[in-house]
Amino acid sequence: MLTKCSIATKLALVGIKVHIANGKTPGILTAILDNQPIGTVFVPQANQSKLKRWVANSEGYAKGIVYINEGARQRLLQTQKATSLLPVGVTRIEGAFQKGDIIKIADTNGEMIGLGMAQYSSTVAQTYLGEKDKKPLVHYDYLFLNEGQKEGIIE
Repeated sequence: MLTKCSIATKLALVGIKVHIANGKTPGILTAILDNQPIGTVFVPQANQSKLKRWVANSEGYAKGIVYINEGARQRLLQTQKATSLLPVGVTRIEGAFQKGDIIKIADTNGEMIGLGMAQYSSTVAQTYLGEKDKKPLVHYDYLFLNEGQKEGIIE
């Protein structure tokens, strides 16, 4: 069930409505199409760009992992304001990546909170680790976050 919910949440975040219900129940599809309250519904996130949808579905292509501090995590997960991932919030980098590669973004506990497209290589990112006033490692336009967007789930 956790796998189903995880996939359903991801699909809803990229704009696809998902229902989880017992497929053996007679008339279940008709009831769902009639908008009857059956099972669990994952309401789609509105206005996700095609680029963000592409990033969201690129997890298997990630070239590295960027670990961020708690301050960066909180800042990224604010729903009121668009925020890019700056090097000042990055604490550690694993793997080698180039500009344009997909990277995973994880918090201090190793929990993946999102994916993004790197704006420069891991070599450059290593030299910028923790520094202020540097270009974002992941610009908001190329950032997809897993958390902070779960309010679209209805049970």
